Amino acid sequence: MIGKLKELFGGKKAVKERPAYYDIVCPYCFSKFHPEKVVFRAAHHRTDDEAYMLQEDELLSDYREKFQLDRTGDMEAVINPATIPQENKIYTDNVLTGISDKYSVVTRKRLCPNCHNNLPSTAGKFPSNIVSFVGATSVGKSVYLASLIHTIQNTTARNFNAACIPLDNKISERFRNNYELPLFEEGELLTSTRSTQRQEPLIFQFKFKDDTKAPLTLVFFDVAGEAMTDTDYMELHAAHIKNSAGILFLVDPMQIRSIRSRLLFKMGENPGEVVAQGADPRDVAISLYENFISHEDNGKTGIPTAVVLTKSDLLHALKEEDGDYIRPNSNVFRNVVHRDFLNLDEYENINGEVRRFLEEVDSPFVDTMDVYFNEASYFAVSALGSNPIDQQVTGVINPIRVDEPFVWLLHKLGYIEGGRSQ
Repeated sequence: MIGKLKELFGGKKAVKERPAYYDIVCPYCFSKFHPEKVVFRAAHHRTDDEAYMLQEDELLSDYREKFQLDRTGDMEAVINPATIPQENKIYTDNVLTGISDKYSVVTRKRLCPNCHNNLPSTAGKFPSNIVSFVGATSVGKSVYLASLIHTIQNTTARNFNAACIPLDNKISERFRNNYELPLFEEGELLTSTRSTQRQEPLIFQFKFKDDTKAPLTLVFFDVAGEAMTDTDYMELHAAHIKNSAGILFLVDPMQIRSIRSRLLFKMGENPGEVVAQGADPRDVAISLYENFISHEDNGKTGIPTAVVLTKSDLLHALKEEDGDYIRPNSNVFRNVVHRDFLNLDEYENINGEVRRFLEEVDSPFVDTMDVYFNEASYFAVSALGSNPIDQQVTGVINPIRVDEPFVWLLHKLGYIEGGRSQ
C-alpha cells in the first residue's frame, strides 16, 4: 500500500527486474526452447574420430528441402552440450554461448536444436521478437514487405537512433536482389508469393545505438496469401504466428466486396493493377482462429496486431467532400514521419479513421477482429504512393505512412515511448 501511495504521489516506480535469460524462438523454424537446449556446430573436423568427421546435417537438410534449397553436403559435426562437462561450457549474461569440446577447441556457433540453423548472437540474452505478415492472396504483402524494410533501413532506423541490419550476407543479398532492386531501381512490381514457393524468412536486427537498449530481432515471413485459408498449409506455419511478438494483418481495399465495384467504376478505363477477388479479410481471421487463437485463453490472442489497409492510394477514387467513406482531407492521404517516439496524436487519428472506414464497408471483419484480438489497431499505407500499370511503377516511388504500423509495434513492445505533438 505504501509503495502504491509513493507511486501515486510522485515516488519512483518499481523497476521491472530483467530476467536472467529469455526463451529462444528460432527465427527459421519458429520452435521455442530454453537457452540450455541449443546445440553447437564444431569449429573443426577430424578424420580419426567418427563423431567429428565431416558429414551431412540431416536436420538442416530437411529444413532446406522445405524451401526447395539444396541439401547441406558434408559439414562440421553438431555437438550436444549435454555431452560436455559443465566446466567446459561458456556463459555470457547467464546464457550458454559457447563450449570447449573434448579436443579443447572452442566453438560459439549456436544452432537451433530442431532445425540446426544458426541462431542470432543475441538469442537468449534478449526477447525473441517475430513480426508476422498475414493477409489474403494479392493483398500486396511482398510489395509492402519490400517498401517497409527499405524504409526501416533508410529512414525509420535513423529516426530512432538505430540501425536495421540483415542477420547475414545471404539475407542481405536475397532482400536486395529479390525485393529492393526490382522495385526501387527497376520499377517492376513484385509477383505474388504462391503456396508452392516456400520462402525462407528475411531476418533483420533493429539495433539501437544506445547499448542499454535491447536489440529487436525482426523476422519477416512472406507467407503465400492463398495459404492463409488453407488448413494444411496453416498448420505448417501456425507456429511462426503463434510465437510472434506482433502481427501485421494486411487488408486490400479491392477485396472488400462492398466497395470493389465502386472502386472499379471510379477508376475508369485505365485502372492500373487490379487484383482478382480473393478471400474476404474475415476468412483469414477465421483461419487464424482455427489454427491457433482458439487454443489461447478465452479464445483471444494478446499479440499486438496492426490491421494495415494497403494500397491506400486507391481510396482517392472514393473521396467526396460529404461522402460516406473518405474525405479529400483524410489522414489516409497524408504522409507522417514518427521520430524519437510514436506520435500518439497522429496514431489515434489514423487508427480512429481507418477503423470507422472499415466498420462502414466491412463491419463483419471489424467485429471478428474485436472478438479474436485483444490488441488491434488500424492503419492505412501505400507502399508505392500510386497504383502500378502493366506491372510497372510509374514515376518515383513515394511510400505513404508505410512504417507507421511497425513504429506502433515498437511502442507496444516497449522499445520506444509514445508522446504528443508540441
